[in-house]
Amino acid sequence: MSERYSPSLVAHGPLIFVSGQVPEAPDGSVAEGDAAEQARQVFRNIAAALAPHGADLRHVVKLTYYLRHIADLDDVRAVLAESLVHRPRPASTLVEVSGLVDPRYLLEIDAVATLPQD
Repeated sequence: MSERYSPSLVAHGPLIFVSGQVPEAPDGSVAEGDAAEQARQVFRNIAAALAPHGADLRHVVKLTYYLRHIADLDDVRAVLAESLVHRPRPASTLVEVSGLVDPRYLLEIDAVATLPQD
């Protein structure tokens, strides 16, 4: 997760808003390969942003996907099925974009999660 961006923000009440996550590893390297591999890195980043708040991917209730190529959607959905096994799946929005901040990025995903109820 890049240090250039705010990884998460506990906003109002029981919600955690995770800023758009890109396929960068903690060391700054960009996940190589296809959209599926990049999506795996993005979900690892979202999980890392949630962890300090005691939450994990099971607590995600909303996702927004920004894809450079709509043709990658099936690959990204397959990773979603691997990463978020809980039901119901989060609400989601998908946007195809002409570019992202780094041309190596094929996608960016932001998330909203709930704080765990103790």
